[in-house]
Amino acid sequence: MAEGDPRFPDHHPIVRLGTVDSTQTVAFALAEGGAADGTVVVATSQRAGRGRRGRVWFDEPGASLLFSLLVRPRLAPAQWPLLSLMTSVAVARALGQTAGLSAQLKWPNDILVDGRKVAGILLESRFTPQAVVIIGVGINLAQTRFPADLQARAISVRQASGRLVEPDRLLRAVLDEIDIWRTRLDGEGFRAIGIAWKGLSRTLGARVRVDGVRGRAVDLDDDGALVIDDGLTRHRVRAGELMEESADAARR
Repeated sequence: MAEGDPRFPDHHPIVRLGTVDSTQTVAFALAEGGAADGTVVVATSQRAGRGRRGRVWFDEPGASLLFSLLVRPRLAPAQWPLLSLMTSVAVARALGQTAGLSAQLKWPNDILVDGRKVAGILLESRFTPQAVVIIGVGINLAQTRFPADLQARAISVRQASGRLVEPDRLLRAVLDEIDIWRTRLDGEGFRAIGIAWKGLSRTLGARVRVDGVRGRAVDLDDDGALVIDDGLTRHRVRAGELMEESADAARR
């Protein structure tokens, strides 16, 4: 099961698997068996990888970094969604460190390069037998092409940077960043992460639509809510599917 790896801190036991249904499913099973906070499940491929809102996460076997991080949260349940924003900052910074990429963040938890999705995050939680949050991360690493329906929306680290980044190097960089920001989140609250997120944001300043709320995204609150100004009212949106709108679409 989880074994020590000299390339990673002792508080990140690594479980390495080939093809699985989902690293999230494996991580929850490990949590039920008492696995420690910080345990990481890494897979070569997923048969049923999950994205947000029930979507399937496409991966080319061996070409993605796919992992789930087991978190036994010290935050109140209402604050758990902040772990997703925290992780998006960590992934964006790690991509800069390892591949020289200038990643941007699309609320709530997509990581983009050149306007296309290079990584995504899925946060799932359970309260039994003990509270646990599993942070799933999928990063397109070495793909050279995508299915036709994804070509305009997806990109890999290799396509964007021309580099073949070693998966464990990127994993270590992401986990190091998560450790830094999680310590700050637990000790100081969300403010520092919020500042970092805003500095990387593609969403702020854009005209957007989120589940019927339309306007310009103007801020990120300390609870992770996106603030949208429709010209009359400032709306706080805690969750939803964000769509960017062109100026012409916004006037209609």
